[in-house]
Amino acid sequence: MLIYRTSSGWELEAAHGGRIPVPPQASGQLTTREDLYEYLSGLNGEANPAAGHHNNLIAPLEEQEVWAAGVTYFRSRTARMAESEASGGMSFYDRVYTAERPELFFKSTPHRVVGPGQPVRIRHDSKWNVPEPELTLLVSPGGRILGYTVGNDMSSRDIEGENPLYLPQAKVYDGSCALGPGILVSSEPLDAATTIHIDISRAGASVFTDSTTLAAMKRRPAELVEYLFRENSFPNGCFLLTGTGIVPPNSFTLASGDQIAISIEGIGTLTNPVA
Repeated sequence: MLIYRTSSGWELEAAHGGRIPVPPQASGQLTTREDLYEYLSGLNGEANPAAGHHNNLIAPLEEQEVWAAGVTYFRSRTARMAESEASGGMSFYDRVYTAERPELFFKSTPHRVVGPGQPVRIRHDSKWNVPEPELTLLVSPGGRILGYTVGNDMSSRDIEGENPLYLPQAKVYDGSCALGPGILVSSEPLDAATTIHIDISRAGASVFTDSTTLAAMKRRPAELVEYLFRENSFPNGCFLLTGTGIVPPNSFTLASGDQIAISIEGIGTLTNPVA
């Protein structure tokens, strides 16, 4: 079951096509109340679809913090080591990849998150910027995975590579995170064969495209959530980006005007221009 947030409220995708508007009195805390998901399940296939499809989608979150995991794919490990080595620093990312404890870091507050069609940003003080396509978990206040969406963890690789202590500056800034297009509400883990695909176009031509699957992910989503909730509380639940297995070559950097399209099977495609 897929749910979307629009500028006029929340909508449920009906099994027979169209979308079902969720009444305002029921959608006040859509992504923070588990009983509301039961309510939505009861609507699926029983209500009349909304007339037409809405294009006014916004990021599918309300008051949740967004967190992220790093070095959960071997490809990400390799890229992070290259970042550090390019700036003459010593890399410890190989140890992070093999350690029991995962890398977890704060990514965004809601006002820094953009939705489908809204521009992500690159820092003016960075010269090496990339998107990071990631499966993103919607987690309840109690630490249960409620659903999944598509995430883009924008990163300034040169800033992070210069010094690991600069990670917050490389990762956290206005327009550094995109989520959408909707939330796949499911209590079941996604299949390991689920594909994540990215395509970046410039002046109408593709300049980078690649794919991976969840099978390449070293850590289980439930493991990442368990570590995130150690000594941490999330009264409104949270979103957790689970790391990337797709990294453009070192010669590539985003430019203003680029278009980023990230697709995950069963969830949809998140498309954002670069400001």
